[in-house]
Amino acid sequence: MTVTPKTYDVRTHGCQMNVHDSERLSGLLETAGYVDLASLPPQDRGEVADVVVFNTCAVRENADNKLYGNLGMLRPLKQRNPDLQIAVGGCMAQKDRATIVEKAPWVDVVFGTHNIGSLPALLDRARHNEEAQVEILESLETFPSTLPTRRDSAYSGWTSISVGCNNTCTFCIVPALRGKEKDRRPGEILAEVEALVAQGVIEVTLLGQNVNSYGVEFGDRLAFGKLLRACGEIEGLERVRFTSPHPAAFTDDVIDAMAETPNVMPSLHMPLQSGSDRVLKAMRRSYRSERFLGIIERVRERIPDAAITTDIIVGFPGETEEDFAQTLRVVQESRFSSAFTFQYSIRPGTPAATMDDQVPKEVVQERYERLIALQEEISWSGNRAQEGRELEVLVATGEGRKDLKTARLSGRARDNRLVHFSLPQHLPEAERPRPGDVVTVGVTYGAPHHLVADSALEGGTFAVRRTKGGDAWAALQEDGTEGAVAKPSVSLGMPRIGAPDPVEDAGCGS
Repeated sequence: MTVTPKTYDVRTHGCQMNVHDSERLSGLLETAGYVDLASLPPQDRGEVADVVVFNTCAVRENADNKLYGNLGMLRPLKQRNPDLQIAVGGCMAQKDRATIVEKAPWVDVVFGTHNIGSLPALLDRARHNEEAQVEILESLETFPSTLPTRRDSAYSGWTSISVGCNNTCTFCIVPALRGKEKDRRPGEILAEVEALVAQGVIEVTLLGQNVNSYGVEFGDRLAFGKLLRACGEIEGLERVRFTSPHPAAFTDDVIDAMAETPNVMPSLHMPLQSGSDRVLKAMRRSYRSERFLGIIERVRERIPDAAITTDIIVGFPGETEEDFAQTLRVVQESRFSSAFTFQYSIRPGTPAATMDDQVPKEVVQERYERLIALQEEISWSGNRAQEGRELEVLVATGEGRKDLKTARLSGRARDNRLVHFSLPQHLPEAERPRPGDVVTVGVTYGAPHHLVADSALEGGTFAVRRTKGGDAWAALQEDGTEGAVAKPSVSLGMPRIGAPDPVEDAGCGS
């Protein structure tokens, strides 16, 4: 008799750390015998998976509303099928704990950011005991990269170099939920990257709550720059990215490493948060606007083509019109290629939540709209300046929502700009670029949020370079089922946390 495997569906909200954590959750469930619902042919999928996991964010206010709205939609399905299991993990689970079960008693499992490896056991325990299981650890016991991982992409991968954060920004709840910074050993990071490359990955993004403070745990303030240079020595690794650094800890050796390591991409995400020194002080951001602008200037001196992005909060408690004007000034001078802009919202548990002079909603909205208008103008101007340039684009899946309608493919340039490009007319199927391949195209139009490269339609630049990443993607399609989502097989890393053992030379290769 054939036993139908139980299915799972991991739904991710939040940052890149959450996305990577979801890959681990998928790996854990696969190892426990569950099957990804999306990997089945459409006709074999049920109304909902047997296990639905929400990996949550807690940075913004609407995260709560989004979670409970999604849980509410599952309630009637749970009533019809009591065997359906619902789990909630991530930052909101760490923050709200038993409150989730009080508000949504049909939830079976709640687990935190420090014990994602417990999920399969908690599901089994909830099923056996017929009651909700809530398990929240206060500190990290095992680095998450020890866990099985089911990557989403065949050609691009994430590698965590640290978890947690030692900063105390008054608006941010993440340090309370992720804990103090824990660094991985450099050699283990490089071993994981090498393993990814051996599987066909050609692009790796190094992840950390504050990547450029990497090394603080073992006393090497230059460790991150060394790590970037060491990644440059890995044969077959074509693109290295990282996110996110902190301006206070950003040093010139990192700029030099970026400029002098060919596979480190000319893109930098540098969170500003505010251009007002008074607000930055209230935020406990240990830098000021002139230091921030100095970093931007030095990056552009060494890496002229770098695209720099940022985060900005509008309406922090006590922000005046003059404070906001300083933010507009810094944005104008920085010429960001794009910005993630947020309206401040109270996060219980943060110092800013109880500050006086909360800015009225209508004032925040008006300032937000002015900031958006300025940044749109700057972004559009920067993208128009790309017209006529030839760019190398890593072809990707899921980047172009309108690709079918426009008959284009999409991907990211070296500086991380999104590019939608056309293929030459009557191009044979065998010569089409695959996800994971690299194309060279000419930019014909710069839109505010992306570039269009229709050079192939005009007899202009178009070239395809096959890569191991494209080969890895193609191999998955050959082995996959029509209509199903094909992902790489589960892989397992073996890192540990804490300071490295003493060595004579503590370089990145150790």
